[in-house]
Amino acid sequence: MSKQSLTLVGLGPMGSAMADAYLAKGYEVTVWNRTASKAEPLVAKGAVLAPTVADALAAHELVLLSLTDHQAMYAILGQATEALEGRTVVNLSSDTPAKSREAADWVNGHGAAYLTGGVTVPPHRIAGPGALTFYSGPREVFEEHRATLEVISAADHRGEDQGLAALYYQLQLDIFWTSLFSWLHAVAVAKANGISAADLLPYASGTLASMPDFLGFYTPRLDEGNFAGDVERLSMGLASIEHVVETGLDSGVDSSLPTAVLELLRRGFDAGRAEDSATSIVELLKQASA
Repeated sequence: MSKQSLTLVGLGPMGSAMADAYLAKGYEVTVWNRTASKAEPLVAKGAVLAPTVADALAAHELVLLSLTDHQAMYAILGQATEALEGRTVVNLSSDTPAKSREAADWVNGHGAAYLTGGVTVPPHRIAGPGALTFYSGPREVFEEHRATLEVISAADHRGEDQGLAALYYQLQLDIFWTSLFSWLHAVAVAKANGISAADLLPYASGTLASMPDFLGFYTPRLDEGNFAGDVERLSMGLASIEHVVETGLDSGVDSSLPTAVLELLRRGFDAGRAEDSATSIVELLKQASA
Protein backbone atom coordinates (compact mmCIF):
# COMPACT_ATOMS: atom_id res chain seq x y z
CA MET A 1 0.00 0.00 0.00
CA SER A 2 1.14 3.53 -0.76
CA LYS A 3 2.27 5.68 2.14
CA GLN A 4 0.34 8.48 0.42
CA SER A 5 -2.92 6.90 1.49
CA LEU A 6 -5.09 6.64 4.57
CA THR A 7 -8.52 5.89 5.92
CA LEU A 8 -10.43 8.53 7.83
CA VAL A 9 -13.32 7.50 10.07
CA GLY A 10 -15.69 10.24 11.22
CA LEU A 11 -16.83 13.10 9.00
CA GLY A 12 -17.94 15.80 11.35
CA PRO A 13 -16.52 19.29 10.71
CA MET A 14 -13.06 18.24 11.94
CA GLY A 15 -12.87 14.95 10.07
CA SER A 16 -14.14 16.55 6.87
CA ALA A 17 -11.53 19.32 7.15
CA MET A 18 -8.79 16.72 7.57
CA ALA A 19 -10.00 14.69 4.60
CA ASP A 20 -10.06 17.88 2.52
CA ALA A 21 -6.47 18.64 3.49
CA TYR A 22 -5.26 15.18 2.50
CA LEU A 23 -7.14 15.22 -0.80
CA ALA A 24 -5.63 18.63 -1.59
CA LYS A 25 -2.17 17.07 -1.09
CA GLY A 26 -2.93 14.23 -3.47
CA TYR A 27 -3.47 11.49 -0.90
CA GLU A 28 -5.64 8.51 -1.65
CA VAL A 29 -8.33 8.85 1.01
CA THR A 30 -10.96 6.31 2.01
CA VAL A 31 -13.68 7.58 4.32
CA TRP A 32 -16.43 6.09 6.45
CA ASN A 33 -19.18 7.80 8.39
CA ARG A 34 -22.35 6.61 10.09
CA THR A 35 -24.32 9.03 7.92
CA ALA A 36 -22.93 8.19 4.50
CA SER A 37 -24.37 11.30 2.85
CA LYS A 38 -21.83 13.44 4.72
CA ALA A 39 -19.14 11.92 2.51
CA GLU A 40 -20.67 13.18 -0.74
CA PRO A 41 -18.66 16.44 -0.96
CA LEU A 42 -15.45 14.49 -0.32
CA VAL A 43 -16.32 11.78 -2.82
CA ALA A 44 -16.84 14.55 -5.38
CA LYS A 45 -13.24 15.58 -4.71
CA GLY A 46 -11.87 12.07 -5.11
CA ALA A 47 -12.35 10.30 -1.78
CA VAL A 48 -13.59 6.72 -1.73
CA LEU A 49 -16.57 5.96 0.49
CA ALA A 50 -16.20 2.56 2.17
CA PRO A 51 -19.53 0.73 2.52
CA THR A 52 -18.60 -0.82 5.87
CA VAL A 53 -16.20 -0.26 8.74
CA ALA A 54 -14.37 -3.45 7.78
CA ASP A 55 -13.89 -2.17 4.24
CA ALA A 56 -12.61 1.15 5.56
CA LEU A 57 -10.04 -0.56 7.77
CA ALA A 58 -8.96 -2.91 5.00
CA ALA A 59 -8.34 -0.10 2.54
CA HIS A 60 -5.15 1.36 4.07
CA GLU A 61 -2.61 0.69 6.80
CA LEU A 62 -3.01 4.13 8.40
CA VAL A 63 -6.40 4.85 9.97
CA LEU A 64 -7.30 8.25 11.44
CA LEU A 65 -10.27 8.59 13.78
CA SER A 66 -12.12 11.88 14.24
CA LEU A 67 -14.99 11.01 16.57
CA THR A 68 -16.87 12.53 19.50
CA ASP A 69 -15.01 10.44 22.08
CA HIS A 70 -13.46 7.04 22.66
CA GLN A 71 -16.81 5.41 23.35
CA ALA A 72 -17.68 6.14 19.73
CA MET A 73 -14.44 4.39 18.72
CA TYR A 74 -15.49 1.21 20.53
CA ALA A 75 -18.93 1.32 18.95
CA ILE A 76 -17.51 1.72 15.44
CA LEU A 77 -14.32 -0.33 15.42
CA GLY A 78 -16.01 -2.99 17.52
CA GLN A 79 -17.97 -3.89 14.40
CA ALA A 80 -14.80 -5.08 12.66
CA THR A 81 -12.10 -5.87 15.20
CA GLU A 82 -10.68 -8.60 12.95
CA ALA A 83 -9.78 -5.91 10.41
CA LEU A 84 -7.56 -4.03 12.89
CA GLU A 85 -4.69 -6.52 12.63
CA GLY A 86 -1.62 -4.80 11.18
CA ARG A 87 -3.14 -1.33 11.08
CA THR A 88 -1.93 1.88 12.69
CA VAL A 89 -4.77 3.75 14.37
CA VAL A 90 -4.33 7.44 15.16
CA ASN A 91 -7.16 8.53 17.41
CA LEU A 92 -7.74 12.27 17.14
CA SER A 93 -10.94 12.15 19.18
CA SER A 94 -11.24 14.05 22.45
CA ASP A 95 -11.26 12.20 25.77
CA THR A 96 -9.45 11.93 29.08
CA PRO A 97 -5.88 10.68 29.58
CA ALA A 98 -7.12 7.59 31.45
CA LYS A 99 -9.59 6.68 28.72
CA SER A 100 -6.90 7.27 26.10
CA ARG A 101 -4.66 4.71 27.76
CA GLU A 102 -7.55 2.23 27.90
CA ALA A 103 -8.32 2.83 24.23
CA ALA A 104 -4.69 2.20 23.28
CA ASP A 105 -4.67 -1.09 25.18
CA TRP A 106 -7.89 -2.15 23.46
CA VAL A 107 -6.62 -1.36 19.95
CA ASN A 108 -3.22 -2.94 20.66
CA GLY A 109 -5.04 -6.02 21.89
CA HIS A 110 -6.55 -6.40 18.43
CA GLY A 111 -3.15 -6.32 16.73
CA ALA A 112 -2.93 -2.66 15.71
CA ALA A 113 -0.40 0.04 16.55
CA TYR A 114 -1.86 3.15 18.16
CA LEU A 115 -1.21 6.84 18.68
CA THR A 116 -3.25 9.27 20.74
CA GLY A 117 -3.75 12.71 19.24
CA GLY A 118 -5.14 16.02 20.44
CA VAL A 119 -5.91 18.67 17.81
CA THR A 120 -5.62 22.17 19.26
CA VAL A 121 -7.35 24.20 16.53
CA PRO A 122 -10.91 24.35 15.14
CA PRO A 123 -11.75 22.74 11.78
CA HIS A 124 -11.31 25.91 9.71
CA ARG A 125 -7.68 26.16 10.82
CA ILE A 126 -6.68 22.61 9.87
CA ALA A 127 -3.60 22.66 7.58
CA GLY A 128 -3.25 26.38 8.26
CA PRO A 129 -0.66 28.52 10.05
CA GLY A 130 -0.37 27.81 13.76
CA ALA A 131 -2.25 24.51 13.63
CA LEU A 132 -0.84 22.04 16.16
CA THR A 133 -1.66 18.51 17.23
CA PHE A 134 -0.24 16.76 20.28
CA TYR A 135 0.66 13.08 19.89
CA SER A 136 1.70 10.36 22.30
CA GLY A 137 2.48 6.69 22.01
CA PRO A 138 5.38 4.72 20.51
CA ARG A 139 7.96 7.11 19.09
CA GLU A 140 8.79 4.83 16.17
CA VAL A 141 5.13 4.71 15.10
CA PHE A 142 4.94 8.50 15.26
CA GLU A 143 8.12 8.96 13.24
CA GLU A 144 6.96 6.48 10.60
CA HIS A 145 3.86 8.56 9.94
CA ARG A 146 5.11 12.01 10.89
CA ALA A 147 5.10 13.38 7.33
CA THR A 148 1.49 12.34 6.83
CA LEU A 149 0.40 13.70 10.20
CA GLU A 150 2.07 17.02 9.42
CA VAL A 151 -0.26 17.55 6.47
CA ILE A 152 -3.03 18.61 8.86
CA SER A 153 -0.89 20.48 11.40
CA ALA A 154 2.45 20.68 13.13
CA ALA A 155 2.97 17.44 15.06
CA ASP A 156 4.28 17.55 18.63
CA HIS A 157 5.12 14.15 20.14
CA ARG A 158 4.83 14.50 23.92
CA GLY A 159 6.03 11.05 24.97
CA GLU A 160 5.38 7.32 24.99
CA ASP A 161 2.61 7.42 27.59
CA GLN A 162 -0.61 7.22 25.57
CA GLY A 163 -2.36 9.60 27.94
CA LEU A 164 0.02 12.53 27.43
CA ALA A 165 -1.48 13.92 24.21
CA ALA A 166 -4.92 13.90 25.77
CA LEU A 167 -3.54 15.53 28.92
CA TYR A 168 -1.85 18.37 27.02
CA TYR A 169 -5.03 18.81 24.96
CA GLN A 170 -7.25 19.02 28.04
CA LEU A 171 -4.82 21.47 29.67
CA GLN A 172 -5.26 23.80 26.71
CA LEU A 173 -9.04 23.47 26.92
CA ASP A 174 -8.89 24.18 30.65
CA ILE A 175 -7.31 27.53 29.82
CA PHE A 176 -9.50 28.17 26.78
CA TRP A 177 -12.92 27.53 28.32
CA THR A 178 -12.31 29.40 31.55
CA SER A 179 -10.88 32.37 29.59
CA LEU A 180 -13.79 32.36 27.15
CA PHE A 181 -16.39 32.27 29.89
CA SER A 182 -14.69 35.03 31.87
CA TRP A 183 -14.95 37.18 28.74
CA LEU A 184 -18.62 36.24 28.28
CA HIS A 185 -19.31 37.22 31.89
CA ALA A 186 -17.59 40.56 31.30
CA VAL A 187 -19.67 41.06 28.14
CA ALA A 188 -22.87 40.34 30.11
CA VAL A 189 -21.91 42.92 32.73
CA ALA A 190 -20.94 45.40 30.04
CA LYS A 191 -24.24 44.99 28.17
CA ALA A 192 -26.19 45.35 31.40
CA ASN A 193 -24.55 48.76 31.69
CA GLY A 194 -25.08 49.86 28.10
CA ILE A 195 -21.63 48.93 26.81
CA SER A 196 -21.53 46.80 23.67
CA ALA A 197 -19.25 43.82 23.13
CA ALA A 198 -17.62 45.82 20.32
CA ASP A 199 -16.85 48.67 22.71
CA LEU A 200 -15.32 46.23 25.18
CA LEU A 201 -13.32 44.28 22.60
CA PRO A 202 -10.11 46.37 22.38
CA TYR A 203 -9.79 46.49 26.15
CA ALA A 204 -10.57 42.80 26.61
CA SER A 205 -8.03 41.97 23.90
CA GLY A 206 -5.43 44.09 25.65
CA THR A 207 -6.03 42.32 28.94
CA LEU A 208 -5.67 38.89 27.33
CA ALA A 209 -2.59 40.05 25.41
CA SER A 210 -0.91 40.86 28.72
CA MET A 211 -1.34 37.33 30.05
CA PRO A 212 1.86 35.85 28.52
CA ASP A 213 3.86 38.34 30.59
CA PHE A 214 2.14 37.15 33.76
CA LEU A 215 2.61 33.50 32.82
CA GLY A 216 6.26 34.06 31.97
CA PHE A 217 6.93 35.80 35.28
CA TYR A 218 5.13 33.31 37.51
CA THR A 219 6.01 30.01 35.77
CA PRO A 220 9.54 29.66 37.25
CA ARG A 221 8.20 30.68 40.65
CA LEU A 222 5.47 28.05 40.45
CA ASP A 223 8.01 25.38 39.55
CA GLU A 224 10.17 26.47 42.49
CA GLY A 225 7.22 26.61 44.91
CA ASN A 226 7.95 30.30 45.45
CA PHE A 227 4.74 32.09 46.50
CA ALA A 228 6.32 35.25 47.86
CA GLY A 229 3.91 38.17 48.10
CA ASP A 230 6.48 40.68 46.89
CA VAL A 231 4.62 41.61 43.70
CA GLU A 232 1.00 41.05 44.75
CA ARG A 233 -0.75 39.34 47.63
CA LEU A 234 -3.70 37.00 47.91
CA SER A 235 -5.45 39.50 50.19
CA MET A 236 -5.31 42.05 47.37
CA GLY A 237 -6.76 39.56 44.92
CA LEU A 238 -9.53 38.72 47.37
CA ALA A 239 -10.58 42.35 47.66
CA SER A 240 -10.39 42.77 43.88
CA ILE A 241 -12.56 39.77 43.02
CA GLU A 242 -15.09 40.80 45.69
CA HIS A 243 -15.53 44.00 43.70
CA VAL A 244 -15.93 42.03 40.46
CA VAL A 245 -18.64 39.87 42.01
CA GLU A 246 -20.43 42.86 43.54
CA THR A 247 -20.34 44.75 40.25
CA GLY A 248 -21.92 41.80 38.47
CA LEU A 249 -24.64 41.39 41.07
CA ASP A 250 -25.37 45.13 41.07
CA SER A 251 -25.76 44.83 37.30
CA GLY A 252 -28.27 41.99 37.62
CA VAL A 253 -25.88 39.48 36.09
CA ASP A 254 -25.30 35.88 37.15
CA SER A 255 -21.94 36.03 38.89
CA SER A 256 -21.41 32.36 39.69
CA LEU A 257 -18.17 32.28 37.68
CA PRO A 258 -16.28 35.04 39.55
CA THR A 259 -17.90 33.80 42.76
CA ALA A 260 -16.12 30.47 42.24
CA VAL A 261 -12.83 32.38 42.06
CA LEU A 262 -13.83 34.36 45.15
CA GLU A 263 -14.43 31.14 47.08
CA LEU A 264 -10.99 29.83 46.12
CA LEU A 265 -9.35 33.01 47.35
CA ARG A 266 -11.32 32.86 50.59
CA ARG A 267 -10.06 29.30 51.10
CA GLY A 268 -6.52 30.55 50.59
CA PHE A 269 -7.09 33.39 53.03
CA ASP A 270 -8.48 30.99 55.64
CA ALA A 271 -5.49 28.71 55.09
CA GLY A 272 -3.13 31.51 56.13
CA ARG A 273 -2.06 32.57 52.63
CA ALA A 274 -3.19 36.22 52.87
CA GLU A 275 0.34 37.64 52.55
CA ASP A 276 1.43 35.14 49.92
CA SER A 277 0.96 35.56 46.19
CA ALA A 278 -2.49 34.69 44.87
CA THR A 279 -0.72 32.03 42.82
CA SER A 280 -0.40 30.04 46.06
CA ILE A 281 -3.97 28.93 45.30
CA VAL A 282 -2.33 26.27 43.13
CA GLU A 283 -1.47 24.41 46.35
CA LEU A 284 -5.16 24.30 47.31
CA LEU A 285 -6.15 23.18 43.83
CA LYS A 286 -3.67 20.31 44.01
CA GLN A 287 -5.44 19.11 47.16
CA ALA A 288 -8.98 19.33 45.76
CA SER A 289 -9.27 15.59 45.07
CA ALA A 290 -7.84 14.52 48.40
